[in-house]
Amino acid sequence: MPIKISDQRDIDFVLYEQFKVDEFLKLPKYQAFNKKMFDMVIKEAKNLAVKEIFPTYTQCDKEGVTFENGTVRVPECLRKPHQLLVEGEWSALTENPEYGGQGLPFSIAQAALEYVTCANYVLTTYLILSHGAGKMIDLFGTAKQKELFLEKLYTGVWGGTMLLTEPGAGSDVGALTTSAKKLDDGTYEITGSKIFITNGEQNLTENIIHPVLARIEGAPAGTKGISLFIVPKIWVNKDGTLGELNDVVCTGVEEKMGIHGSPTCSLSLGSKGKCRGFLLGTPNRGMQIMFHMMNEVRLEVGTQAFASANLAYLHALDYAKQRLQGRSIEKIADHGASQVPIIRHPDVKRMLLKMKSYVEGIRSLLYYVAYCFDKKENAIDKKEARDYSNIVEILTPVVKAYSSEKGFDVCVEAMQIFGGYGYTKEYPVEQMVRDCKIASIYEGSNGIQAMDFLGRKIIGDNGAMLDVLVREIQSTILTAKDHENLNGLALKLEVALILFEDTCKNTGHALLSKHMTSAFACAHPLMEAAGDIIIAWMLLWRANISITKLDTREKNFYHGKIKTAQFFITTIIPATIGKLTAITYENNPAASMEESLF
Repeated sequence: MPIKISDQRDIDFVLYEQFKVDEFLKLPKYQAFNKKMFDMVIKEAKNLAVKEIFPTYTQCDKEGVTFENGTVRVPECLRKPHQLLVEGEWSALTENPEYGGQGLPFSIAQAALEYVTCANYVLTTYLILSHGAGKMIDLFGTAKQKELFLEKLYTGVWGGTMLLTEPGAGSDVGALTTSAKKLDDGTYEITGSKIFITNGEQNLTENIIHPVLARIEGAPAGTKGISLFIVPKIWVNKDGTLGELNDVVCTGVEEKMGIHGSPTCSLSLGSKGKCRGFLLGTPNRGMQIMFHMMNEVRLEVGTQAFASANLAYLHALDYAKQRLQGRSIEKIADHGASQVPIIRHPDVKRMLLKMKSYVEGIRSLLYYVAYCFDKKENAIDKKEARDYSNIVEILTPVVKAYSSEKGFDVCVEAMQIFGGYGYTKEYPVEQMVRDCKIASIYEGSNGIQAMDFLGRKIIGDNGAMLDVLVREIQSTILTAKDHENLNGLALKLEVALILFEDTCKNTGHALLSKHMTSAFACAHPLMEAAGDIIIAWMLLWRANISITKLDTREKNFYHGKIKTAQFFITTIIPATIGKLTAITYENNPAASMEESLF
């Protein structure tokens, strides 16, 4: 199996040719860095990923986790690479050095973490959740809470989780029953149970910090009455030392289709004694605070799905170049002709090009979101900051949902290229399919992401988020029109963009009318169409750059970018137009269908 877990040349293309992130070095915030340092961080991430992390990919799947008497043990093979990630402070690349961070741009961190995630994204979940828990404390915690928890969470010394879901309150978080009672010392006694908690119990870290949603006694019903608490597995004393166990008990782990190296736990709080927690922020603001972590994790889920797709594509491409099967189509009648690598068969080439277009398009999308975070943080005026914030907001549900669905499709396509071998455990592609599927389910299933996209992002802020996104796409289209060989592609995408904008506005209006139910029934198809157009935009952007570099020694590399854009815009976007035309935001049969008719 080739030890190639990502495409360094394409990463460099995205960073320095598409988004020109080396220009950030001119900003005051990054004066301590230079391009050589940026590249060194990425190179070290690559070395760590290839040498220490990737060897655990299939091994941790085979070992899985064990659960006995409330104790969860993760695959032992994860211990060394996890420790190396902690020691290298890889989960705090963008954070303040005061709390163990490196102060790097989000764009460079995205590139470094791509390697780590592609090597074994199960391992990265331990760090992602630690960082997310730390970020909430950074934004909303008291000075004392930051002193006690922040550095150890940011650097991954302590684990982190998200305790939202309950047996009777999954996506409907407002129905939760976990309660909180204020104690004399200002802490709160927490009582309840949570399920589907990723890494809720594990033996990699000495402590686990649980952000827990609960309702303070007497608080309003629904989401308006939910507060957020910092609940350590082992109590943290005022001087930072560890105290007694805090009665957070793991009652079981799920047997899952994939991600076998990550325990999905049921947790009981306060069932055998007293479980205490610190209030984070103010009472009844738990959902607003938790959304900061949820949005961060949603973006990470997109990266996780991309990681599986990227790995599957690279494995399928390598296999297709080596696997001899059948004669070339031109010599199909010549029984004496030699067998050829399957990459020469038109349908295999079609599958590979489709996979390549999604992988490269999603990579650019993920890096673009990171780029927008950087631009927002360094904006010189409020309008610029707001525009970049709006782009991040509208793209977040698309990154999570579209990347997870198309990432899974790429993995399935890779299995198809392997043929019967893909369905066996001899090759790791079957694991990629299994591991990737969870991405469309957790952190808010994709139907919920679609409702967020339509209900909050399309019509939110009087359509400002949609307006800035359309404006950015149109800018790339106008640039492409200046190139004779790209003008036709630009016009095709422009037609789809105009239809998309009109459909968004019409569906948004229906959402505010008696046709609300019909409009929401269109949310997912609309978001899927948005994803298609955004990927086409990213690929056209790449083509705009590549068209000017065809006379260089890397002409094949750049010509491949143009061909990829041609494939996607001429074969996928026509189907996108069909999706948009089919959207029925008034009298949608899915909305009017009565239960008894099923």
